[in-house]
Amino acid sequence: MSCLRSRPRSPRGRGAARARRGGALCPQNPLPPKRLTGPGAHAPPGPAPPTPRRRRPAPAPGRPGVTLVGPGASEQRASERTSGAGMAVAGGAVAVAGEKPKTSPKSVKFLFGGLAGMAATVFVQPLDLVKNRMQLSGEGAKTKEYKTSFHAVGSILRQEGVRGIYTGLSAGLLRQATYTTTRLGIYTILFEKLTGEDGRPPNFFLKALIGMTAGAVGAFVGTPAEVALIRMTADGRLPPDQRRGYANVFNALLRITREEGVPTLWRGCVPTMARAVVVNAAQLASYSQSKQVLLDSGYFRDNIFCHFCASMISGLVTTAASMPVDIAKTRIQNMRMIDGRPEYRNGLDVLVKVVRYEGFLSLWKGFTPYYARLGPHTVLTFIFLEQMNKFYQKFFLSA
Repeated sequence: MSCLRSRPRSPRGRGAARARRGGALCPQNPLPPKRLTGPGAHAPPGPAPPTPRRRRPAPAPGRPGVTLVGPGASEQRASERTSGAGMAVAGGAVAVAGEKPKTSPKSVKFLFGGLAGMAATVFVQPLDLVKNRMQLSGEGAKTKEYKTSFHAVGSILRQEGVRGIYTGLSAGLLRQATYTTTRLGIYTILFEKLTGEDGRPPNFFLKALIGMTAGAVGAFVGTPAEVALIRMTADGRLPPDQRRGYANVFNALLRITREEGVPTLWRGCVPTMARAVVVNAAQLASYSQSKQVLLDSGYFRDNIFCHFCASMISGLVTTAASMPVDIAKTRIQNMRMIDGRPEYRNGLDVLVKVVRYEGFLSLWKGFTPYYARLGPHTVLTFIFLEQMNKFYQKFFLSA
């Protein structure tokens, strides 16, 4: 009777019941044979072992970012693992698995790098001015002009007005247009070149090497604008009869060329490149590493807050590592000729004299404005850069 109670009332139900029983017929009330498919289709009547349930295949390793959808996706995954055909069905489009995703052209990378740095400079130029004044304060065992960063800001506002706090902005923008454009563009290109076929990024030491290379090249290109920036920001601290009085960065470059010769545009090039090597090794590598660690922690997502936290960590590391080299660069580019001889022979001579006459901790003179400038500038640069890349990815590459 149990068999009669469970007997289906419709052919469709009988077929489903037989399928649930693994294809076996009821011995008390046999039904007409049906065409069966799958394993055991031609097996004789009688109890048959249940068909093992097929488990959904796991995604093939080494193929991140490939989503298989649509008809035949499961079979396609299985065939990819076994035959290595390297093709994927994704919404009816065929894509080569393992192929690197589309990226923006090199010219766009350079453009976005420069625009991001210039946009950040508009916000942090006053901090750059204070940083340069603090590094030049007390030069040559003179009495320090500024006790603290806040004292420096107050003195500049009283003596030069609100416009004085933005002195040298044109030079700062040109510096970013040359230096930052070159270094971020080269860093991005080398980073993509050294990224593995499976999408694995370079390790920390390789990131540091890429950053140092990009920084050195960018520093050489941006040294003329750097010289103009240092002189324009330092001009307000000199007596009126000793000021250079550059109208803007182009006037500064033209007058330096006429009055002191073309080689002066690259004065301090070696310490500038050394500073850039330290800054970029610390900044770019520590930013990439910090961002990767934050994302791997599971508490952060790839958004502006994550970029902000990674940038602040990167700025702190960069400030501590690069300040001694930066103070040497600043003083060499601002020095004058005394009796036909330069004040400093080289960057090492600057460091020795600073330690001898001003104390060892003076190598980190102006740490607060330096980090206050470098931290926000790093944050804003990478935030602007990330948003530009996302915009280009959304409206140009995705289309």
